[in-house]
Amino acid sequence: MKTLAKVLESKAKIRFQDCDPFNHLNNANYINYMINAREDQIEENYQLDIFKLVKTQGKAWVVGSNQIAYLKPALVMETVTIDSQLIRYDQNSLTVEIKMWNEAKSELKAVLWSTFVHFDLLKQKRTNHSEDFMQLFENVVNSVSSKSFEERILQLKPQKV
Repeated sequence: MKTLAKVLESKAKIRFQDCDPFNHLNNANYINYMINAREDQIEENYQLDIFKLVKTQGKAWVVGSNQIAYLKPALVMETVTIDSQLIRYDQNSLTVEIKMWNEAKSELKAVLWSTFVHFDLLKQKRTNHSEDFMQLFENVVNSVSSKSFEERILQLKPQKV
């Protein structure tokens, strides 16, 4: 079996229409860029098309919660690097960490923790992951030592001397 990457990465260009009057990416749009990147990354790296899953099985992941820290502005027409990783999972939920960096990954711009609940659209209720998904998650999980989002942000922020 092919070894799957635990940290997925892609680039995106910050578009004018997504920015505020200061030429900074609008706060709400950080989440859009980060979630869109994750969707593309899991399809490319894990061949997991979440929209096909909805059509074929009537199951999907819905957002249970988001926590985001804005550390540095992303600027209009800037190319950013977005990396993501599964940091926790259980029978019916996932927590993903997504980080937005400058292109060279020398400046962290934002960190997002999203928790997704596996949901059966036909039954309109939470559902457990299949054995195939549990195996995939076991192979790609990249746990972090931080127990809380706030602790993780302190861990990731550059230390001032």
